[in-house]
Amino acid sequence: MSGPMNPDTAPARHVSLATIAREWTRLGCIGFGGPPTHITLLRRLCVEQRQWMDEREFEDGVAATNLLPGPASTQLAIFCAWRLRGAVGALLGGVCFIVPGLILILALSVLVLDRHAPAWVLGAAAGAGAAVPAVALKAAWTLVPASRRGTANRRVARIRWMTYVVVGAVAAAIAGSYLVLGLIACGLIEIVAQRRENIKPSGAARVTFPWALGHVGGFGGIGAIGWVALKVGALSYGGGFVIVPLMQHDVVSTYHWMSGTQFLSAVALGQLTPGPVVQTVAAVGYVAGGIGGGLLAALVVFSPSFLFVLAGAPHFDGIRQNKSVRSFFRGAGPAVIGAIAGSAIPLGRSFSHLWQIPILAGALVLLFVLRRSVVACLLLAGFVGLVLALSGVHV
Repeated sequence: MSGPMNPDTAPARHVSLATIAREWTRLGCIGFGGPPTHITLLRRLCVEQRQWMDEREFEDGVAATNLLPGPASTQLAIFCAWRLRGAVGALLGGVCFIVPGLILILALSVLVLDRHAPAWVLGAAAGAGAAVPAVALKAAWTLVPASRRGTANRRVARIRWMTYVVVGAVAAAIAGSYLVLGLIACGLIEIVAQRRENIKPSGAARVTFPWALGHVGGFGGIGAIGWVALKVGALSYGGGFVIVPLMQHDVVSTYHWMSGTQFLSAVALGQLTPGPVVQTVAAVGYVAGGIGGGLLAALVVFSPSFLFVLAGAPHFDGIRQNKSVRSFFRGAGPAVIGAIAGSAIPLGRSFSHLWQIPILAGALVLLFVLRRSVVACLLLAGFVGLVLALSGVHV
């Protein structure tokens, strides 16, 4: 394990800001496929091609950012730029990584989420939206192996793991905006369980801060857009897709910014565009408050990621070794998996047409049996919806 990182030693090579701007913008333009693709692209650039970082340092960054709330691959992009040029590099690299996908998702939102969009657009959106519950199940499934690794040969730990998954799934299906309280509760329970197993955690206060952000209501408009985006940016533990159950209740039921069908379309756009799926928040912001609302939502949702990396990067080694933090995520992580899988239930209930059900069945076959990519699945589902709309089927 390398020693604690120091901000004074952050620049590993003298890399110009122009180079960071160019390369991180390129990654933001080609980063289709979610976190696995982003991590591969960053490793190829920073470790293999340019040798700005060594493999161990990069893997330490991957592990540390996976312990932070928010979009981990975006935080990794910010961290890599921070290693090259400190805080200025982190801000520049992060913005350049985020902006291409943001521009594209706002442009598509104008086209797809307009209530008076042409029938073929509505058909394509409904078709892609029909595949979203399958994408949620696939996202949860891909997280299972790594999460279960820590329970090997420990029966009690496996039972707790399954319990956390079930709690997360039930909370996502019925708890609405209170889901985050269930995730946090699972993390805190695991801290207590680890203590009883004589694995003594330290610094437990470090992981209890999100209680303050669990639920605040009573305001609307711009303030509501900012609040929903802040909850997503600060509390989306364990994978970008957990934003779906975190947002759906607020967006559809509390503030009525979107119908269930529109929300499905917004999630599909977040999957189809490059960059993190958290960009979905910008589509929500657009529907709630126009382009200004979309930009505000994007600013708020990504701000915690910059703050976490800039404040925490010099201490990433300590964060990784902190037993309380690790114990918390051993509990919250499985709950997140359950929440992502459980979100398929309210997403499926949002269907507005019977013809979306066979599209969902086909999407499940494509993702789980034929092992096609999420982007290919959504594009094909959208194409089927477009064909049906052009054939005169009601959309």
